[in-house]
Amino acid sequence: MDREDRRRYFVVGSVIIEVVTPLLQQRIQDDQTFRAFGTLQDYLNNRQIKHILFHLRHNNIWCCSDSNNCVHSGSLPLNYRQWSILYSKTGGPCRHNCHCKYTANAVQLVDPDISLSCIILLNCCNLTSKEYNTIHNLRQLKNNFLSHNTEGAITADEYKSVWTDLTSYVLQLDKTKEDNLKRIKSRPLDEALCHKYNAILLDIHQKLDEIGASIQGVDETIQRIDTTTNEIDRRVQRIDQTVTGTNTAVMGLQATMEEFLYIAKRGITCQCSTDKCQQQVKKFKESIQPYKLGQSIFTLHHQTVLTSVVGGSFTEVTDIVMMDDGRLVICLPHQSRLLICNTDGSQVDSIHVQGLPWYVTAVNKSTVAVTLWDSDCIEMYDINNKLKLKSISPPGMWWFESGITTINNKLVVGGDNRLLIVDHQTGEMVQTIQTKCQPYRLHGSGDRIFYINNNKLYWYSYTDDRHHTLTLPSRPRSMTTLQDGSLYVRCKDGSEQHVSSDGKQYKPVKTLQSSRESGVIHYNLKQRKLVIIQNNLIKVFNEL
Repeated sequence: MDREDRRRYFVVGSVIIEVVTPLLQQRIQDDQTFRAFGTLQDYLNNRQIKHILFHLRHNNIWCCSDSNNCVHSGSLPLNYRQWSILYSKTGGPCRHNCHCKYTANAVQLVDPDISLSCIILLNCCNLTSKEYNTIHNLRQLKNNFLSHNTEGAITADEYKSVWTDLTSYVLQLDKTKEDNLKRIKSRPLDEALCHKYNAILLDIHQKLDEIGASIQGVDETIQRIDTTTNEIDRRVQRIDQTVTGTNTAVMGLQATMEEFLYIAKRGITCQCSTDKCQQQVKKFKESIQPYKLGQSIFTLHHQTVLTSVVGGSFTEVTDIVMMDDGRLVICLPHQSRLLICNTDGSQVDSIHVQGLPWYVTAVNKSTVAVTLWDSDCIEMYDINNKLKLKSISPPGMWWFESGITTINNKLVVGGDNRLLIVDHQTGEMVQTIQTKCQPYRLHGSGDRIFYINNNKLYWYSYTDDRHHTLTLPSRPRSMTTLQDGSLYVRCKDGSEQHVSSDGKQYKPVKTLQSSRESGVIHYNLKQRKLVIIQNNLIKVFNEL
């Protein structure tokens, strides 16, 4: 890449931002339908327009008030960022996640970029066939040469055809722009402005969806344990079915699977055969000795006063997760933020959340998924860059205090007497698991999804496709899985119950008892650390 390649990119990008985008915004304003409203917000709130745009982001959903006109396309051209620019969820009596639950934001005509303007024009406006083709071609040109151009450069050979097509499309929309094109064509390279345009033109959110797995350290190829398996969760389930033995052995294998997931997410390619994989599974499984129920497993490493980290007076913590690098992500609903810090309370940062963050789970090494109080959507955040990546609204998600966890690289949230399995990359719901009660406080481990209701601990097992139950002396409030497959369950009466890996027995852990009913708990397999928040303290324990 040389300076001239950069200049050519700068020229094309300048035309897209300074000439094409305003032209498209003006064309929206000139649309016959738009004129009846006057403002973009009123236009977007029009039932017909909102319905069209809704189905460009949400697929396989039937709207309660206009199901006859629901259109489901194979692709979803409107990404999460664009949808959140246009609309906010306001709730309502409807139990469906349809367009009636959304209201247009105070968007101005200058806000939509070229991609969003093209979507509105191509799907909502009255265009001639020539206009439609021209706008479609401009969108395609931008996608082909700018949206994924991380180098910020265009070669001389590419530039010849790009400039010819670009000028032709612009002049088809507005012949008076010829002088603007000539002026920009001879423009010298301005590195600062070029960097700015590059950031605007790169379709970061679409790119995250496409290569997010590799960016986040989840290599798509690592999700195959051998060449005959397309997804790691299918491969894990096959190993589950192949290895037989006692319940303890099964739980040891589940810990192994979590270790494999950890390795896979860090980009270490597994080329081994099925036999070799099973040998490694067996070797790792045999190295883990089951814990004796109630025994002392952890020793206090250090504790930090929570108010010294949060600032001000103590506020309720509803959930916590320890990332694989040891950082803590803490839900502070009364401050509408996620707190991010090291286990010693240092390097404190936070992400503001629109709503009350209630439960959190780690998706990969830098991404968390959060559910909100009184909301039926999932929000995903990049904790490194403090960015909201997307919002997902699974149909049927329970709106009141829904828990969230992960299993087999998928999200799990609560529904109305059911568990909903959601693909966080596409936002699509891939499975529904019926339950006999409303599932609260979810926790996924190995092939099992744990949940609670009253004094009972429930879990669904993929291995036998059954729900299991254990009655505890007090209502469970928080739970986490240890490396041998057993669980620590923190109960309302302040007790810490150690539940066996087969879920049939339990004993209290005397060293972790508390007089308070509150408190959340989380164990990280990679760090081999346990963290508990209670009595205004962050307590971090090392595994013995």
